[in-house]
Amino acid sequence: MKAYVFPGQGAQFSGMGKDLYENSEIAKNMFNQANEILGFDIQKIMFEGTDEELKQTKVTQPAIFLHSTILAACLGDTFKPDLVAGHSLGELSALVANKVLKFEDGLKLVYKRALAMQAACEAVPSTMAAILGLEDEVVEKICAEIDGVVVAANYNCPGQLVISGSIPAVDEACVKLTEAGAKRALKLPVGGAFHSPLMEPAREELAAAIEATEFSTPICAVYQNVNASAVTDPQTIKDNLVAQLTAPVKWTQIMQNMIADGATEVIEVGPGKVLQGLFKKVDRAFPCSSAEI
Repeated sequence: MKAYVFPGQGAQFSGMGKDLYENSEIAKNMFNQANEILGFDIQKIMFEGTDEELKQTKVTQPAIFLHSTILAACLGDTFKPDLVAGHSLGELSALVANKVLKFEDGLKLVYKRALAMQAACEAVPSTMAAILGLEDEVVEKICAEIDGVVVAANYNCPGQLVISGSIPAVDEACVKLTEAGAKRALKLPVGGAFHSPLMEPAREELAAAIEATEFSTPICAVYQNVNASAVTDPQTIKDNLVAQLTAPVKWTQIMQNMIADGATEVIEVGPGKVLQGLFKKVDRAFPCSSAEI
């Protein structure tokens, strides 16, 4: 069984998608459509932009979404998933590739999500940190004991959990987690506390847009971030997508559940190889590859 997975924020690079544009009419048309929908030349930023330009949430999220969904469209009849999942933002890419969302609707939601998250980040000084080499339960317990907002945000793989919250609370957590035996507590170069209660204003804004958008029945089950389980019901997919902004990304559990449910290989659709690396942390021998046209 083939599992197709879609990366999230952090996988971007200058030049992303250029090869698709140069080699596919489908890609050209989708890039042109994206420029129209967004109202700016995202194609130019993706192909020629600096790392700083690409790091802006309002650029990063649609850029990664476009790379992933255009690549999936270019795969044509060879794209035959048995299971799909996407890491954070990547869940929207997965839903377009999986025929739940139309491309243009998905892009509009991604851009609204990016702007809402950017605004939430600017409202409260906040950050994230990767905690390496501690059991998840230890990280959760220490975060719960700290006065202030700091929560487990991304369960990326065994031994790697990202925490998220206000700057003072994350700083205090990093000290206490290091004292508890973490190999590293590494602050991340992000603009805010994604997947934490501080994203509540963004969740409320996105909820209305998602509810007003048509979601269709997927061609195969999508393993969603908030519950790590296979979902096919369109309304449940909507509800989980809304909840995702303030809830943790259960990627470790998604990988374990996909393998337990019969996945025999994983194909990453989009920029980079981050998700393949995480699967290898679960099972070093698990077959992983990048989608190519």
